Amino acid sequence: MEEIGPVTRKRRATSHEIGVTLKLVNGRSTVVESAIGHGDSRTFVTKQNVTGLASTASKEKKKRRNVPSDQLSCHRLQESLLSSSSGYSNYRGVLNWCVVMLVLSNARLFLENLLKYGILVDPIQVVALFVKDPYNMPAVCLVIVSNVFVLVAFYTERRLSVVSFISNNIIVSITHCKHFIMSLSSVGGAVALGVYTILFLKLYSYKDVNKWCREMCYAKARSLSRSISCPSVSWSEGRGVGSQVTYPGNLTCRDLYYFVFAPTLCYELNFPRSPKIRKSFLLRRLCEMLFFTQLLVGLTQQWMVPIIQSSMKPLEDMDLSRMVEHLLRLAVPNHLLWLIFFYTFFHSAMNFVAELLQFGDREFYRDWWNSETVPYFWQNWNIPVHKWCLRHFYKPMLKRGVSKWAGQSAVFLASAFFHEYLVSVPLKMLRPWAFLGMMAQLPLAWFVACFLRGNYGNAAVWISLIIGQPFAVLMYVHDYYVLQHREESAGVGPD
Repeated sequence: MEEIGPVTRKRRATSHEIGVTLKLVNGRSTVVESAIGHGDSRTFVTKQNVTGLASTASKEKKKRRNVPSDQLSCHRLQESLLSSSSGYSNYRGVLNWCVVMLVLSNARLFLENLLKYGILVDPIQVVALFVKDPYNMPAVCLVIVSNVFVLVAFYTERRLSVVSFISNNIIVSITHCKHFIMSLSSVGGAVALGVYTILFLKLYSYKDVNKWCREMCYAKARSLSRSISCPSVSWSEGRGVGSQVTYPGNLTCRDLYYFVFAPTLCYELNFPRSPKIRKSFLLRRLCEMLFFTQLLVGLTQQWMVPIIQSSMKPLEDMDLSRMVEHLLRLAVPNHLLWLIFFYTFFHSAMNFVAELLQFGDREFYRDWWNSETVPYFWQNWNIPVHKWCLRHFYKPMLKRGVSKWAGQSAVFLASAFFHEYLVSVPLKMLRPWAFLGMMAQLPLAWFVACFLRGNYGNAAVWISLIIGQPFAVLMYVHDYYVLQHREESAGVGPD
């Protein structure tokens, strides 16, 4: 029997002796079987566990490889928001803060006024001014008499539409009629003065437009309709094709009186019309008119009058520091009243009349509060007057060869005259303060245009509005007080 020496057998490893080794091959993990452990202390690893370990390792490596850049770097090249080079422009919160501070500041001033002077608001006092002497109301009488001049203008234009020439005598009579209107307005006070000034501008536009229509008729060899009667016009419809009016079909009392009451100073043969009257819109505008009118009266009695009365002593003594103090005290209520008046007249009242008459063009103002130059403000805060000056004053001057700068200066000169006229005549004293204030806009416009831009120009416009108006008010009040004081002193003198 042969001896069999030591034999080395290859023993097949069983599953419980198999370990695993993870090996990366070309970026992928492969499984290599190996035995782990000895004896009974072997570790049991399945194929599923091997696959799970491989995927977990791969995910962890990908996470390390795909770390977001903002975790590694949190800074970048940028400017602070308040720097002009940052391009940031959303300051709505700052604007709200300014409004809140303005309200709180005005509330404090108003509370101090109440504690010092008590309640001075008296609506009955305003009503008493109109009913105190009902038989001596020249303003109302002159407003009624204004219909005479409307009818004279109407029949004059109607007569001119059927003759082939324009008599110099007629032109002279119309000019004298307008001068007569302006002279009559000085009798009736501020109300009639404003009405007659508006009527003067309206009739001037009415005359110009009809004159242009006659010239077109002559140039086109009477190509337009020559009938006197106005064609059928749908007054409730818009500017449709069938509702167009041609000259001289516009020469009717209904057409002229519609223009007289319409919220515009520039006449047209065919105004844009809104489709219907919105009753809710009309009611809102009416409530705004009533509320803000009472607010204007109350703030004037409670806030403006005491400050003006207390300003007389510094003005008499020519105390410069006290004068500046009272000027700044007057600036806030004066400007607030001006803003309320603007909204009441240019938005509430004019929209009310436009809605009632179905007048379609509601652009009574533009964004004058964003004005960065002085001319932009005057071109956008009062659109009806701006359109009239541009149409009937500025452009005709340019056609006659006048330069733009001279034309703009002439417009400011005419505006200064009317501002002075509207103030001096009711006060029955001629002073240059409103005129000088308007003419001062010319050097201010040049200064702002040359040296200030953007927000700085807008701030300059606001400062001129806030400071300039109360300065003129104080000057007129001082002169009126001095004039009245002299008259009273002369009346109580020795016999």
